[in-house]
Amino acid sequence: MTITLNRPDVLNALNRAVHQGVFDALQEARDPSVRAVVITGAGRGFCVGQDLREHVALLEADDPSPLETVTRHYNPLVLALAGMPKPVIAAVNGAASGLGADAALACDFIIASEYASFTWSYINRGIIPDGGGMYFLPRRVGLPKAKELIFTGRKVDVDEALRLGIVDRKTPAATLVADAQAWAAELGKASATALALTKTILNQSFELSAHDVFAQGSQAQGICYTSTEHRESVMAFLAKTSTSPASASISNKE
Repeated sequence: MTITLNRPDVLNALNRAVHQGVFDALQEARDPSVRAVVITGAGRGFCVGQDLREHVALLEADDPSPLETVTRHYNPLVLALAGMPKPVIAAVNGAASGLGADAALACDFIIASEYASFTWSYINRGIIPDGGGMYFLPRRVGLPKAKELIFTGRKVDVDEALRLGIVDRKTPAATLVADAQAWAAELGKASATALALTKTILNQSFELSAHDVFAQGSQAQGICYTSTEHRESVMAFLAKTSTSPASASISNKE
């Protein structure tokens, strides 16, 4: 499934309507027929974060909901990206700032064009990164570098992002979405059961002890052993090796 943020006139700033559309699409993406997800932006930007016009309107109305907008809407959106039980790729075509940069980080992988940039600009607005950046960014670049990027709010171009490990692949803008979709299709060929269980454990691995990771891994493996995917894969492998010349040669020597 490819999800495209479609407010190009405002560089795909998130308002409540767009948030709901993306959140609904992510729920649809949990259907077993969807094996991987790509999220990108229309026009020149990926996503420049929360729509400040909507935010200011709430503040001027002395509405208590600006904070609720974050905790009840945008945080669940980022967590839905991170918790998707299948590969998710952010295809960053332009500016990704604030919540937009955090949303990209919540994906498993980031592929970016030459026009991509990343900015954790919260500090420039007198606020803190509340969209997941304080969790995801240190895991990408390490704590000291994450502090530097967040404390300064400076822009990171695509080449620096690639060097720092924020971006996994760089590709031309003309083929960005197609390249992301091809990558997603390749990842989606793997066992859906094994992928989902592996992703769940890996996402928790920084907070778990080695003992806990092994324990969860054993439970997950028990599920994998009973899956149709595992059995079919093993049988196909045995059928292939039993008829190969190399296998026959080894068998004769033994």
